[in-house]
Amino acid sequence: MPDAAAFGDVGANTLGNTAKAVNGLKLPNMGALGIGNITDVKGVPPVSQANGHFGKMAEASVGKDTTTGHWEMAGVILDKPFATFTDTGFPPDLMEAFANQSGFSWIGNFAASGTEIIERFGPRHQETGDLIVYTSADSVFQIAAHEDVVPIDKLYEACQVARRLLDPLQVARVIARPFVGVPGAYKRTYNRRDFSMKPPKPTVLNLLSDIGVPVIGVGKIYDIFAGSGVTKEIHTEGNTDGLQRTKEALAALDRGLVYTNLVDFDMMYGHRRDPHGYGKALEEVDDFLPKLIEAGGPETLTVLCADHGCDPTATWSTDHTREYVPLIMYHPGIKPGQGRDLGIRPTFADIGATIGHIFGVKTVDGNAISL
Repeated sequence: MPDAAAFGDVGANTLGNTAKAVNGLKLPNMGALGIGNITDVKGVPPVSQANGHFGKMAEASVGKDTTTGHWEMAGVILDKPFATFTDTGFPPDLMEAFANQSGFSWIGNFAASGTEIIERFGPRHQETGDLIVYTSADSVFQIAAHEDVVPIDKLYEACQVARRLLDPLQVARVIARPFVGVPGAYKRTYNRRDFSMKPPKPTVLNLLSDIGVPVIGVGKIYDIFAGSGVTKEIHTEGNTDGLQRTKEALAALDRGLVYTNLVDFDMMYGHRRDPHGYGKALEEVDDFLPKLIEAGGPETLTVLCADHGCDPTATWSTDHTREYVPLIMYHPGIKPGQGRDLGIRPTFADIGATIGHIFGVKTVDGNAISL
């Protein structure tokens, strides 16, 4: 994005750089819908006649984190960023209160890669039971613990303590980061859970659920919105499971919204700067896409997008990247070759406005895209 320099992300291009790093991607289904028209994607040439609508979105909110991106999609634009503690760690008085109220001592409290800090402090944690606390460039308070040392329910309870303490500081998320294994071979598990602040005002999810429209959150959607507006939560264990669960939710639903976050793009590949894993994950989604469209049936609008960048080729950090995100919209009513260029949308909130328009509710911060 034009302001990438302010975030230290000049040159970030998750989709384009991943394709270059793997010497070309195979995305025939998304390619036919126009994803190669959005940016230069090696292996996926632009098409003269797309079968879907395509474009890219600018993030109007100040930030590049998961919560900000998802909230903006749902119609809430933040003019003030969440608090971050990248340089200083969390204040001593807060950490003292966390220890007293959670009953756990802690180690860490600085910005770090999750896998690296677990390798560094994992043995000490296993010896002492002290929780591993860390943050990043995002507004997050992350707590890592070995599942054999701290039971999952106790880790979640400690996260809830941190959530209460961090609300006044405007920290977006507390994240439970459970792991297993032995020194040198630790592995984070899908028992991860996010404890988010509640959105400051109603989102399109609330507007839909308030009028009886089902809102199905697949993956960490329920956590990101602190449950607000989500009528059913479906936990997932990775992208493959997330795709299958989405397919099942679509097939079972006559009317409603299925909102899915595929966790592996960030957790397994983006933050770990693994372009080859990222590329394979993109190809898996592309291969599964026809099954999702079939499960949705003839009246379902399918939207593919991202909540932020996470360029796996970035050498300057392991954090999210401030960039435009791709937007693909497909409906069986679009005649082959009649897809349109949606241009650069000024905000992710245009997605929420479009969904609201379809169901007859009006959101505030976006403009519905004419389909």
